[in-house]
Amino acid sequence: MSKIYGSIEAGGTKFVCAIGNDQLEIIERVSYPTTNPKETLKLVIDFFNKFDLKIEGIGIGSFGPIDIQKSSKTYGYIKSSPKIEWQNFDFLGTMKKAFNCPIAWTTDVNAACFGEYSLGNGYGKDNVSYYTVGTGVGGGAISQGAFLEGASHPEMGHMFVKKNNGDTFEGICPFHKDCLEGLVSGPALEKRTGEKGKNISAINPVWNLEANYIAQCVYNTTLMLSPDIIILGGGVMKQEHLIKKIKEEFSSLMNEYVKISNLDNYITTPKLGDNAGTIGCLALAVKESKK
Repeated sequence: MSKIYGSIEAGGTKFVCAIGNDQLEIIERVSYPTTNPKETLKLVIDFFNKFDLKIEGIGIGSFGPIDIQKSSKTYGYIKSSPKIEWQNFDFLGTMKKAFNCPIAWTTDVNAACFGEYSLGNGYGKDNVSYYTVGTGVGGGAISQGAFLEGASHPEMGHMFVKKNNGDTFEGICPFHKDCLEGLVSGPALEKRTGEKGKNISAINPVWNLEANYIAQCVYNTTLMLSPDIIILGGGVMKQEHLIKKIKEEFSSLMNEYVKISNLDNYITTPKLGDNAGTIGCLALAVKESKK
């Protein structure tokens, strides 16, 4: 029988928990609303405890910012989250008290990046960049097979982009107003138009702004990290017309300064769709269990 692994994709809105095998196949998955640590993690722990088979490892991809420095006294904590009840919460420590198995710890967007790297459109590539454009905007990157990290994890979703002439929208980021997240996230779209992204007509000119700002992000990432592929996920990217606009805007911005041989393969959406984070956490759990 295949070994069993656990996955926790911890988002600001919901926790997606799953059990899978070493082939990264999802056996069972559930979703719980993100309320407070006590309530949410009781549901998470109860979910894993119901399985009779031994869990070989667990992978956690968490909303943040989180502490990833193993030498830090607060390693494994959620830090300055806008979700007040989760600020300075020892997430990893709580899980280690409940389960005696190796546990991998990273950001939710890093987990999605690792999922695409392991089994999706990033498979077979050494350098993969991933952005999620949804309730917020987050970015993660893998370079030569390892997460790109330093003193902390990247916060690429908060890069500044050049606003279009005539765009008077001040942005909604509570820290930076008109950074990338403040301009293109789902809530930013809703604030601009009064409608959720899925209800906005494909011919609405707001999509031209959206495409240009995301294309600027792809442009910046290309010049800074030189990845093999840039994957754009999240709820906003489920608008099928948007990826084409982004590629057109990117080509115009780049102006052939960097030659991209196949743009359709370079800028793409996740092959794994909404499963990218779950599969990434499973892959991280398998990797952690082998250390």
